Amino acid sequence: MLPSTSRSEGRFDWLSTAFLLGAVLLCYYLLPLSSLVVGRSPGAVLRHAGDPAVASAVGTSVVASLASVAVATVFGVPLAYVLSRASFRGKRLVEALVLLPLVVPPIVGGVMLLTVVGRYTPLGAAAAAIGLPLTGSAAGVVLAQTFVAAPFLVVTARAGFDGVEPRLEEASRTMGYGRLRTIRLVSLPLARNAIAAGIVLTFVRAIGEFGATMMVAYTPRTMPTRIRVAFIARGIDAIVPIAIALLAIAVIVVVAVQLLVGTPRRG
Repeated sequence: MLPSTSRSEGRFDWLSTAFLLGAVLLCYYLLPLSSLVVGRSPGAVLRHAGDPAVASAVGTSVVASLASVAVATVFGVPLAYVLSRASFRGKRLVEALVLLPLVVPPIVGGVMLLTVVGRYTPLGAAAAAIGLPLTGSAAGVVLAQTFVAAPFLVVTARAGFDGVEPRLEEASRTMGYGRLRTIRLVSLPLARNAIAAGIVLTFVRAIGEFGATMMVAYTPRTMPTRIRVAFIARGIDAIVPIAIALLAIAVIVVVAVQLLVGTPRRG
């Protein structure tokens, strides 16, 4: 009994220490959040939020972020599955390319995009010639957001597929189901929590993107770009409504996904 008691006390002490350390970080998150919201006049916030420029920035950010998430999902989930299940020459290079936007500063990512889609590049000039400019447009916003945010979906979805037992997929194949049907009926449902988490991270990262977006598409203005412009022109009070709107959208998306998909539970 004594060894068992000692182990229990040791575990309790470790958990208490971990809790206290984690609480410090949570307080660090909570204090700026409280400072942003508490003490602000709801009337003043709503009045600023009714500004047409703010409403336009909110609409641009939401629509562009949804488009970025759609692009990242359509192309990123298959890539995540390939990286999880396949072994091929050059796989390390592909993994490095996926992680590249996470390690380079967003503004550098914007510069990299400009070398491909800028108005004086072959691709950018061709797109502009048919009336679909890739810079200074909604398309440019989506390109910048996707470049910066899509890796979150690929990395998270891959972790989800890694957690799916290959034996379950093999059992499905022995029952006569093809590869695609096995992925649809077995792999995707079992990895759905990770994919949903990746979608949330991608959306939140996309809607908050500033550096790459500023380089590729300063207009139409997204919420982060509008925050920068308003801060330079009128100071911090002018940006509070946009910041609160940005925060509210992020919270709504996270809560909605948790309600629809659920959160992982310990077995």
